[in-house]
Amino acid sequence: MTVAASIDRDAIRQTEALIRPHIRRTPVLRCDLADFGGAPCAVALKLECHQHSGSFKARGALAALIGHPVPQAGVVAASGGNHGAAVAWAAGRLGHPATIFVPEVVSPAKARRIESYGARLVVGGARYADALAASEAFAAETGARPIHAFDQAETLLGQGTLGLEIAQDAPEAETLLVAVGGGGLIGGIAAWFAGERRVVAVEPETAPTLHAALAAGQPVDAPAGGIAADSLAPRQVGRIMFPIARALVAESLLVTDDEIRRAQAALWETARVVAEPGGAAAFAAILSGRYRPRAGETVCVLICGANTDAVRIDLD
Repeated sequence: MTVAASIDRDAIRQTEALIRPHIRRTPVLRCDLADFGGAPCAVALKLECHQHSGSFKARGALAALIGHPVPQAGVVAASGGNHGAAVAWAAGRLGHPATIFVPEVVSPAKARRIESYGARLVVGGARYADALAASEAFAAETGARPIHAFDQAETLLGQGTLGLEIAQDAPEAETLLVAVGGGGLIGGIAAWFAGERRVVAVEPETAPTLHAALAAGQPVDAPAGGIAADSLAPRQVGRIMFPIARALVAESLLVTDDEIRRAQAALWETARVVAEPGGAAAFAAILSGRYRPRAGETVCVLICGANTDAVRIDLD
């Protein structure tokens, strides 16, 4: 059996039971797209931006830690920011030291969050791939246990628990719009639904990682820039998730940076939902018309992260 084949409903259910005591069951906000200035359409916003550490990544981080041996050197992760924050939070919750490598494009909000959980933060290199190489060297030198942001079975299983929640909490949704970076999130969700609902990938035009892989028939290097580069811009999608996506992702859409900005603004102005650029990308697809729902269709949009300084309250 391949690793991808082991990412299935039974394994996701078992993972959900393992991490449930530690994670939040995030809410679903039902609304009409017309409220945001779009065409009328029933939309269910899955607010995973309210998850511990500010994004869905807490699920995969816990799944990769609970029940697994952790050496004295602790754990190490490379991240654009959200995975690092999640690993730092999960390691702190379970009593393990953590070292997080991030690229220079990391947002200040995410860097502060990582350090707030007590992890050691190492900033260096232009992109995620540079941070990953540095983290791998650190793991080899110290024996720390690496936790990959998206290309690790436990990570996909943890993210797949979001599919389980959506199935229970938004059963009316026929289509799911999911932002893609390395693909761990959409891989886990697609594995849960196994074709029973349409799962649509959304990426920035400036970082079309899965889009390029689907066109090439395999993971390939893609551009890694744009407004969401700190969360949706690895060099390639994961090897484990790719066969899942090729078989079970119905469509791959691209959105512009301006469309992402407008989605961020609309979420805040209309629903008072804070989303970072990567967290708003899926909503950008439907708000901009890149995704055109069928008449009477209900669409679930995953708002997957909120680690941003877009809204900030100064206490001094």
